[in-house]
Amino acid sequence: MSIKVAAPLVLGLLMLGLWEGAVRALAVPPYILPGPILVAETLVADWSTLLPSLVVTLEITLAALAAVVVVGGLLAVLFSLSRWVELSLFPYAIILQVTPIVAIAPLIIVWANDVDLSLLICAWLVAFFPTLSNTILGLRSVDPNLIGLFDLYGAGR
Repeated sequence: MSIKVAAPLVLGLLMLGLWEGAVRALAVPPYILPGPILVAETLVADWSTLLPSLVVTLEITLAALAAVVVVGGLLAVLFSLSRWVELSLFPYAIILQVTPIVAIAPLIIVWANDVDLSLLICAWLVAFFPTLSNTILGLRSVDPNLIGLFDLYGAGR
């Protein structure tokens, strides 16, 4: 195992040990802050109850990720191709980013009238702006020499 892999693993185990030690030394009640050992024991003991919730969470997360990649990626390509479209639509993306999800989640639940769809929309809203802005940044940071090479070979947009 290389040092680059071992260092974070050792640091993580050290932090878990410090957490467990602090909880035991300070006699913190488990309903306030359970130690990592109690968390692991509970995870194993209640696995049959937790597994269906994990499946639902993963389904919604992956569906939201797919929707964000498609919509955010397509909009980022559109924004990078047309400055006019970007100036027209980017303020709406910023509005989505600065609006607290806690404030609009009840409205989304009422509007969607479906819990899974509401969760999907909320997860999409959280992930949309970072995906859009980072994809735009990546598309704009292409090496100018590569753009010149594409022009040399007659490549289109």
